[in-house]
Amino acid sequence: MEDYAIVLDYLPHGHPEDERPIYKKEPIAYALGEEYLTLIELVPKAGIEFKSHERVYIGKDERNKIEYIKRRIGYKDMSAAAKSELPYAVEEVVSKNEKKFVQFFNEAQAISTRLHRLELLPGIGKKLMWEILEERKKKLFESFEDISARVKSIPDPKKLISRRIVSELEEEDVRTGKRKYKLFVSPPPMRRGR
Repeated sequence: MEDYAIVLDYLPHGHPEDERPIYKKEPIAYALGEEYLTLIELVPKAGIEFKSHERVYIGKDERNKIEYIKRRIGYKDMSAAAKSELPYAVEEVVSKNEKKFVQFFNEAQAISTRLHRLELLPGIGKKLMWEILEERKKKLFESFEDISARVKSIPDPKKLISRRIVSELEEEDVRTGKRKYKLFVSPPPMRRGR
């Protein structure tokens, strides 16, 4: 279960495609869960407004800004503003969890005899994959900066990871959870209601 989320967009008058009268619409916020990188629709408590990229608590305990989690959503369900903010929010999460994502470079294994997990990152082919594997044999990577320094063809590993996460979110089918290979986005069991 997600404990914290980053607000991507806040719609104080509800979703524009909601055809109910304005007095029946509830405000909603689109957010990105920090741990599992899930997209969620939140309903704020009365009188609460959000600014973009605000971090909010959505865990099991008392929430001070969120009334309830409405539902897990897909990329296609978000507003245009939320979609445009998503890459920046993902980059924030990747920066905060650098150790976790550096660990991916240190531990990624082959998926099959023809495909390695590292090759699923944008811009990494066989030659670059082998370069990464050779460097990590010498010594495990310690940071994004260490990766950049030792593997010159990767100037910004954080951006590689972020782009992969955004592409996983864009292509994921929320109803079935289908995507051939998921590296970073793993939906938690979603609790509904209050």
